[in-house]
Amino acid sequence: MQSQKKHPQLYSFEFYPPKTPEGAASLQIVQDKLAALNPEFFSVTFGAGGSTRDLTFDAVIDIQSKGITAAPHLSCVASTKDNIRAILENYRAHGINNIVALRGDLPSGMMSAGEFRYANELVGFIRQETDDHFQIHVAAYPEVHPQCANGVEDFKNFKRKVDAGANAAITQYFYNAEAYFYFVDACEKSGIDIPIVPGIMPITQYSQLFRFSEMCGADIPRWMRKRLESYGDDRESIQAFGLEVVSTLCQRLLEAGAPGLHFYTMNQAAPTLAILANLQR
Repeated sequence: MQSQKKHPQLYSFEFYPPKTPEGAASLQIVQDKLAALNPEFFSVTFGAGGSTRDLTFDAVIDIQSKGITAAPHLSCVASTKDNIRAILENYRAHGINNIVALRGDLPSGMMSAGEFRYANELVGFIRQETDDHFQIHVAAYPEVHPQCANGVEDFKNFKRKVDAGANAAITQYFYNAEAYFYFVDACEKSGIDIPIVPGIMPITQYSQLFRFSEMCGADIPRWMRKRLESYGDDRESIQAFGLEVVSTLCQRLLEAGAPGLHFYTMNQAAPTLAILANLQR
């Protein structure tokens, strides 16, 4: 992981756009608490097929208006070049210069993927339309994308995104540090020199974590799963165990030279703040 060490270690935080006034008010409090950590950026997710397009835009503009760098997610599946172009122009007009470029999920019942099939095509289109205006972040899968046949093909897909013009990558969350280390080593051997930022998912409840992990292909190591299962409905014990495990993972990643951490906050501040407090001890 030698090449990763030259990148500065920075934190970033991901949110999903609130759908109610109450959710918006709660998220404002969360963002204020995390903004005090001087993050590299706040990212905001984009629903399947652009289902939260307007909500994402509103959240991003609000973040940017407060002097915090915003990085909207942009998924291309079920999209056309014209509507992606319009989104990019709108963001550029509002001073947004970071994008998290993703393929995204096809909405339920929709059969056509639209004019873009893969994220590398979106990255190439952003570069074609806007040159170097946007800092483009893409997804990486140290444990292999759940829809990919094998690790070799998945890595080729990742390299296509880098070759198309990606500036940095954020990984799917994981709890096996070795998967990240192996992925970064593979990048170095292939001449990929962009920052590969580990995605971090705090553990607050087991049922939700299990459901998310099943969908996205993130592995919960057997020893962790058995320990979490043993706590049953004891949420306090689950959170204490999760804090210890994830803090240790983060410490190990940073000590090995990871260029920062990207937290999947689930619109909560406390779990992330507790992990970062542990890292500063």
